Amino acid sequence: MNRQRLTALLPATISASLLALMVGCAPMEAVRTQAQPVNAAALDAGKAIRAARADAEWPTEHWWEALHDSQLNRIVDNALEQQPTLKAAQARVRQAEALAGITRAATLPRVDASASADRERYSANSTVPPPLAGNYAWKASAAVTASYDLDLWGRNRQALAAALDEVQIASAEAQLARLTLASTIVRNYVQLSLQYALHDSAEQSLAQRQRLLDISRQRHKAGLASELDVRSMETTLAAGRRELEQIEESMALLRNQLAALSGKGPGDGDTIARPVLALQSGHDGALPAQLPAELLGHRPDIVAQRWRIEAASARIGVAQAAFYPNINLSAFAGLQSLGFSHLLDGHSAMAGVTPAISLPLFEGGRLRSQLQEQGALYDGAVEQYNASIVQALAEVANALVRINSVHEQQALASQAVSVAKRQQQLAEQAYRAGLSDAQTAISAQLTVLNEQQQQAVVASKQLENYTLLMAALGGGIKLELP
Repeated sequence: MNRQRLTALLPATISASLLALMVGCAPMEAVRTQAQPVNAAALDAGKAIRAARADAEWPTEHWWEALHDSQLNRIVDNALEQQPTLKAAQARVRQAEALAGITRAATLPRVDASASADRERYSANSTVPPPLAGNYAWKASAAVTASYDLDLWGRNRQALAAALDEVQIASAEAQLARLTLASTIVRNYVQLSLQYALHDSAEQSLAQRQRLLDISRQRHKAGLASELDVRSMETTLAAGRRELEQIEESMALLRNQLAALSGKGPGDGDTIARPVLALQSGHDGALPAQLPAELLGHRPDIVAQRWRIEAASARIGVAQAAFYPNINLSAFAGLQSLGFSHLLDGHSAMAGVTPAISLPLFEGGRLRSQLQEQGALYDGAVEQYNASIVQALAEVANALVRINSVHEQQALASQAVSVAKRQQQLAEQAYRAGLSDAQTAISAQLTVLNEQQQQAVVASKQLENYTLLMAALGGGIKLELP
């Protein structure tokens, strides 16, 4: 229906000039947004990203399977099905869909049906004629009413667009929760593997300390060593046992954490066996092509921020439409009679059409403030999107820097362990021969332990860096950008 025909339906007392005057009572200021979405391709990706090979595929949805640990695969798969926080994120998606359905209803005609009957004594001195006057009688009615908001200024359509954008935001955030959960489990699992390696090293060190203690006691009996040497060895043996207990504590805590991340009780964590992780060659920091431009659709946090911009833009349209008249058409048709006997008679029919208009007149600046608020929210959404892109590139670059550094650290750690072991052998031989004291042997043994632990830490960093890179690349998730 065009505006000319609509004006013809309005009461004659509301003329076009009056409409213009009434709309003018609530002047709308043009919203001025200040932020601009950053162009990801225009950002300097840095030398770490530029130097990386660009022949890799994007991560698969089950990227953790590249670590070749069936127990890890089961833990992650169970968590993605059962973890309560992930189910809560999925519930928020359903909630957003339901709210969008409610908003959609405002863009459609509404039809209601009603029926009523009441028994009433009519006054003998009123307008009701005999024989009803002064007597009881039934009054019955049945009607169907229909109404439709013409939405000439697009307020309802913009509100629906914003609601649908919220569905997209909730969906992207659910994917982000999925990625965060999977990467957190993998990182904790890698830490559990590291603790097992440290435990092995600590046990070996403890056995070596026990051998040195036995040697010290034998030499003390032979008068070749002092009681101080024996007590020094006993002290380092106790320290080794304490360190072993601390590692076992960390292992127990990590098992509990993995069970909690899987949505299970601590008892399930007790059943977790020693990890057997093996990252094959080929995961050495190569990147997919067309980075950073293609990164946008693979990172759920960036996709969510893009949809927030769209939702904020739609809400600006809603705030702008609030300055204009709200025009509704309603109609009714039905039957009404005094007494049931005449309810279905043709003469009992009733019908009508009711155009209605509401206009903002004097709002005390409320509408302008609402529009300015939505403009500020739009600017905030844009800046959050820009920050997400910058952070995403930083995470990719950081993962590459760590991967490249670990390659160098692994070679240096192996060399340091070899040197420390040779030094330990020489120190022990000298102590057995009485050419050095107990402190020298203890120091050499502790050096081996420290270097072995550092080697285990470096090996675990390789696995953790792979996890960080997969998460930085979006973890195999592909979402549509607006």
